[in-house]
Amino acid sequence: MIELYTSPTPNGYKTSVALEELQLPYNVHVINLQQNDQKKPEFLKMNPNGRIPVIIDTDEDITIFESGAQLIYLAEKTGKLMPTDIKGRSLVMQWLMFQMSGIGPMMGQTNVFFRYWPEKIQPAIDRYQNESRRLFEVMDGRLKDHEFLAGDFSIADIANWCWVRTYAWSGINVDGLDNLKRWRGQIAKRPACQKGVTVPVDIIKAMQARIEENNELVNTGSLIVQK
Repeated sequence: MIELYTSPTPNGYKTSVALEELQLPYNVHVINLQQNDQKKPEFLKMNPNGRIPVIIDTDEDITIFESGAQLIYLAEKTGKLMPTDIKGRSLVMQWLMFQMSGIGPMMGQTNVFFRYWPEKIQPAIDRYQNESRRLFEVMDGRLKDHEFLAGDFSIADIANWCWVRTYAWSGINVDGLDNLKRWRGQIAKRPACQKGVTVPVDIIKAMQARIEENNELVNTGSLIVQK
């Protein structure tokens, strides 16, 4: 059994989507980021970095933090969503690291300065939105001749999709990125992906209420950034 400690963020959804795709049984433990549950001693014993998600595989008595490490572990545990041959595995790992080193950090910083910083620092907003757009263009180029990022649907697609789908909340321009749009829509139709992005809650509904309250006109297919 997998014990999942998570919150409704792109990184949290990476793991819940993978668990749904792999059809692994799991229990959900909600970590309230606003109340700093992730900084409490009991959580820091599981992840000294104080970030969600964390999984515990009770069958193997192993605790894993870092969402990318969790995706690799779950794929290797089940023999699914990642090839076993050296070339195929390497390709999946490259696009997974692309998300972890590029898409996630750049979109995360975009959210901070575009959405949450008390003052608008336009050069910072421009820097992170433009870099996120550049990374999107890299993906769009790859997807021109490939259905998915690394051959068949894999953990690389899950990791990148859980972030890219939130582009509107980050204010990132996706005009002209037709291949990326096709890929986003294709993955969004997968039942396991649809379910995974409602664990522990469907943040889209919560964002819709916030948008209506503040009269904001933004795409509600987006998520709040992890603190």
